[in-house]
Amino acid sequence: MEKMKLGIVGFGFMGHCDADMMATFDEIDLVAVADTNPEQLKDAPEGVETYASIDEMLESADINVVMISTPNPSHPEMVKKAAAAKKHVICEKPAAMSVAEFDEMVAACKENHVLFTVHQQRRWDKDYRIMKEVYDKALVGDMYIIKSQLYGVNGNMHDWHVYPEMGGGMLYDWGVHLIDQMLDMVKSEIVSLYADVQNVINEKVDDYFKIIMKFKNGVTAEIELGTYYLTPKRAWFIGGNTGSAMIDGFGGEGKIVRTAHLLENVPGKITMTAAGPTRSFGPPAPGLLSEEALPETDVAHRNYFEHFLKAFHGEEEIVVKPEQVRRVLRVMDSVRESARTGKAIAFEE
Repeated sequence: MEKMKLGIVGFGFMGHCDADMMATFDEIDLVAVADTNPEQLKDAPEGVETYASIDEMLESADINVVMISTPNPSHPEMVKKAAAAKKHVICEKPAAMSVAEFDEMVAACKENHVLFTVHQQRRWDKDYRIMKEVYDKALVGDMYIIKSQLYGVNGNMHDWHVYPEMGGGMLYDWGVHLIDQMLDMVKSEIVSLYADVQNVINEKVDDYFKIIMKFKNGVTAEIELGTYYLTPKRAWFIGGNTGSAMIDGFGGEGKIVRTAHLLENVPGKITMTAAGPTRSFGPPAPGLLSEEALPETDVAHRNYFEHFLKAFHGEEEIVVKPEQVRRVLRVMDSVRESARTGKAIAFEE
């Protein structure tokens, strides 16, 4: 069985993370790393070849898979070069700055008969996989709303992410992951989309967005991210007609809540609350609500590469498929269009 011999192009933060991940696999040999900045190569793992460019690496290194970990705008060129050299390709997200660029990348890989996929490893986040199981198994009945929220406190972007021409901003950064998770969960056509994208404390790139997608199956999905909320949070909520499921934190801490029965009518007696008199939103009667544990799941980001290895050996199809990546890019185009016009737009699948 052919062994996976990997070369990483771009040995910055993500390149180092990818190298560390490869070290956990006996089935993968990290053969070479390439970077135009010689400083980035000084701490390359012992025995790994270093190159000043992708061209030098493709010409000299004995590799069969290339991982592209360079800044966003360089991805199309790097992918095309690797494909032309008959190397299978894993590209960091976002794969491209436009759908047209991505189509060219896919065409190049098809023409050269090499595998092409994108590193959407957050499909194996624990919090996401738990909620995906809630959705897949309809554990709260017929679902009407799914919320995915990510709030931070750091505010400012970093490194090249502060430049629009480099594909900076949060929509290109975390937005790609959060949209990919939602589309991987809800297997239904998108009917319409509305988005608000803002630059709160970053002058040139977005650091807040809210995306609302209406699906053909009746589910409404809401994705909200803010880097300057000053209340750090990672949360999920799924509402259904037999219960609610919620998570607070990447670790998957949360619960399913159910009600013992529905009210046949609103009680005639008014309930006084801190907000004043109310009947519909008064406190629940003792014993009305019950809690259940969420499903358990055992996942890790290395699962992405386990699946890629199987595809490399012809044992299964690529998990993160190009057509799925293309759909995410199309949603991102629609997000920007809706934010620009301030209007909800129809989404043509």
